[in-house]
Amino acid sequence: MDDVGTWDPTAAAAISDRHVELIAKACRNLDAADLGLTLGERGELLPLMTAAAEVWAERVDSASSDDLVAWIRFLTLAETRLPGFEAGARSPVIPIARVLRARGDYPEDLNAWIRANSDNRFLPYGSLADRLKSGL
Repeated sequence: MDDVGTWDPTAAAAISDRHVELIAKACRNLDAADLGLTLGERGELLPLMTAAAEVWAERVDSASSDDLVAWIRFLTLAETRLPGFEAGARSPVIPIARVLRARGDYPEDLNAWIRANSDNRFLPYGSLADRLKSGL
């Protein structure tokens, strides 16, 4: 007998070039309350906020470290400023930060910046349970 899964219409299956373009746009507008995104653009990005780390992996692995730092800043601010973007322990900031740390490119001041701009207690390391599972 086959297992029956659940379908989540808000789950992202992949990060498209369009998503990357919108993230780049938002990264250029971090000072704007809406991060420079229209309501429709925010709707396109919303499913990425709780997408699995595997969904982010391909784009993250091929992105520059400078881009990843900018993405972390955008995603951190999006959780705070954009309704519905709260991700908690499923925040993509967590796997992106892991990649930066593995590369040795994690900026010394980024943790302080994240804490100053977010109330998500899981950033940037994730939940203790997830960290114990992954051996971090």
